[in-house]
Order: sequence, then structure tokens, then C-alpha cells
Amino acid sequence: MPASSASPASLHRRLLAARAAAPTYPEVGATREARLPEGYAQLRRRIHLGHGPDVLERAGRYVLGWGCQLGSGFAVHPYAPAEEGATVLLRLSLPGLRRPRLVIPCRVVWTVDEPDRIGFAYGTLPGHPECGEEAFLVTMDTAGEVWFEVTAFARLASWHARLGRPVAVLCQYLAIERYLAAVATAASPTGAATPQAPGRTAGPTTAPILPAPGRADDRAATR
Repeated sequence: MPASSASPASLHRRLLAARAAAPTYPEVGATREARLPEGYAQLRRRIHLGHGPDVLERAGRYVLGWGCQLGSGFAVHPYAPAEEGATVLLRLSLPGLRRPRLVIPCRVVWTVDEPDRIGFAYGTLPGHPECGEEAFLVTMDTAGEVWFEVTAFARLASWHARLGRPVAVLCQYLAIERYLAAVATAASPTGAATPQAPGRTAGPTTAPILPAPGRADDRAATR
């Protein structure tokens, strides 16, 4: 299970341990593919952000700067724009507590920074409550329309985590909605340069959820 809040020295030890660990799933990098691995819950959500290279650039830089996570209540340690191979600890602040209570290890497994695509994916490491991968990608199509898509596949990592599956599914749904809203705000011409505060719901209507194989209730994904 994720560790509780810790001193800087303890965080550093956890970071060193995470850097030495291997991902907890074999299909590393599979969020780049059109077909996601079987045996996991799968998720794809996409929203329209606007039109043109300026929108792509604003949204893409925000995503590479961990804007989705920072705008959804996570802290990123150590902070730096996403880079392939980097290991980070996502720290989640809980209401009423001064310090983050959850420390969740992840590794950036791929990045892309091209004229029509900007984004990255991270995968789970030991200590994460799930096994799998999540990708955050801003794209511009041939008509110049800009889209943001979250793609994920995951399964809960332990039997005690699986007991809390209904809560985990709800939390993941709320996290995805915050990711989408945060990037929509950042992509707008009047959007703030800093990540959007958790809980805000402004943003364009989401496009239809892209279908994924599996049971209808299997929509949990990495966090």
C-alpha cells in the first residue's frame, strides 16, 4: 500500500528504492498502442481543446509539466518536466491534514514532443495500489483541431486493495474528470499558467468515451 507522510530523509530513501525497482507490470509502454493489453481494466477519455498550434503548445507544456497531477491535488517529488526514465513520488494531500498522507511511486515510461503530439505516460512501481500505466497526450489532427486524451490500463495490486474496488473506481473517475478540466483550462487563451485548483469543473464537454474491451464495470486505472 502507499506509504504515509514522511520526513524529507524518508522521502529520499523511498525515492532511491523506487529508482532501483522494476515496474509492476510487463507491458511497459503499451499505452502507445491502439490496442491495450488484455487482463486489465481499460479507460480512454478525450476532450476537444480548441484549434491550432498555440492551443497544442499551451496544453502540451502544461501536461509535460505534470499539470494534470498538480491540478488534481498531487505533489510531484522531485519536480521536473516529465522525462522518459524519470522516477517520481506522487504525494496526495488529504483534507484536514497539513502533510501529504499517501506516497505513490511511478516511472515515466515514454514521452513525445512533436509538432502534432505532446505528452507522456507513467507506469506503476512497487508500493502503488495498482499495476498498470496511464498516458496523457495532446494531439492536433490534420484539420488543426486539438484534443487531449487520457489512456490507461490497470488492475488493483493486492487483495486488500481489491476489497475497496468500488471506492477506487469512484476515485479514479473523479481524478480523470479533474485531469480533463485542468488541461482544458490551461489550453484556453485566458487559462492560468499555474495548475488548476482541485475541485473546479470548468471546461468543454467531453467527447464520447472511446469503447474499450472488458466488462462495463472495469473502469479503474492508474493514479
